[in-house]
Amino acid sequence: MPKITTDDQGRLVLPEDFLQRRRLDRNQEYWLDEREGELILRPRLPDARKIYIEPTTGCNLHCRTCIRNVWGDPEAKMSMDSFRRIVDSLDGLPHLNRVIFTGFGEPLSHPNILDMIEAVRQRDLAVTVGSNGLMLKADTARALVKLGVDRLVISVDGVRPETYAGVRGAMLSHVLDNIRYLNEAKRQLGSLFPALGIEFVALKSNVAELAELTGLASRLNASRVLVSNVLPYSEDMRDEMLYGYEPRPPFKAGGWPVRADAWVMWGTLELPRMHWGAERRCRFVQDRSIVVGWDGGVAPCYALSHNYSYFAIDGRKKQVNRYLLGNVNQQSLAEIWMSEDYECFRGEVRSFHFPSCPNCDLRETCDLRERNEACWGWNPSCADCLWAQDIVRCP
Repeated sequence: MPKITTDDQGRLVLPEDFLQRRRLDRNQEYWLDEREGELILRPRLPDARKIYIEPTTGCNLHCRTCIRNVWGDPEAKMSMDSFRRIVDSLDGLPHLNRVIFTGFGEPLSHPNILDMIEAVRQRDLAVTVGSNGLMLKADTARALVKLGVDRLVISVDGVRPETYAGVRGAMLSHVLDNIRYLNEAKRQLGSLFPALGIEFVALKSNVAELAELTGLASRLNASRVLVSNVLPYSEDMRDEMLYGYEPRPPFKAGGWPVRADAWVMWGTLELPRMHWGAERRCRFVQDRSIVVGWDGGVAPCYALSHNYSYFAIDGRKKQVNRYLLGNVNQQSLAEIWMSEDYECFRGEVRSFHFPSCPNCDLRETCDLRERNEACWGWNPSCADCLWAQDIVRCP
């Protein structure tokens, strides 16, 4: 074992022969981690590629499926001071290529959302906007085209008006009219962007309409359809779950009721997993993503970005506590990204060094499952995360 020391700033000093044997850069800084008696070197690299920004926790809708029905977080907008600190930090992340304006509120309800998008586009970064589409009026649609937004993802949880209204309490026709405004603005300005994506949360009460979804996507000139399962925050949503430990009907018989029409030949249809599996992979960590909340708090993913409760795959109610690794109002994004806790957390998630709680014989009596904790490994734990199972999906 080589002699590993630290300098007066706590940075590792590694012997030259060790660096050469491991082909490590002598100028690179590392965090020293330990797991089960083994030492692990975690390089401090500013290699984040995506930033999810939550402009607001407020929304113009009260959907049955929404986390806002059960959380204790405030309804608030990101201040422009916090946003400017984010923008000022971007130069410290040279690999960054995309900023996604979305979250658990409606981004287009922020009074400065177009200014925010413009500030990011001035740095030549790709921009995605996630929206419910009801505030996408003609002038806003035209502005998004002019600003060079390259992806717009709109949530449509029902193809039939009555189904959509039952989930979202609004009129589907208003959303479809606004998408037509967008397509007309693209035509007038001679642009193919923003490319339109449709997000659909599958429920027992709307899953039959998936057969009509690709036809709607084709009529709207959408290039992508993303289907997610519901994360059940309430008891009525628990009753709407389509997934479980094992495949359930109709998935036992023939899979998703989706029509494989011509649209699928040029569009992208993304379907979630429908039962618990051995493979676990966090898209947020694999894509090197950062999630910045309305108050500047930095979380590693959506699942840990708020305080809320939901029903786990076995129906047990679970309380999740927000997990922050820093705040942009106190530190730069690069400093937060390369901090010891954040580097170590990402390393544990990449190897998914967590128990598989749903497969445990003690799962029925374990009270740790009522929190986002586990009996071993890093806490907060990703042990039964439905995002990591690809059962719940995000843009």
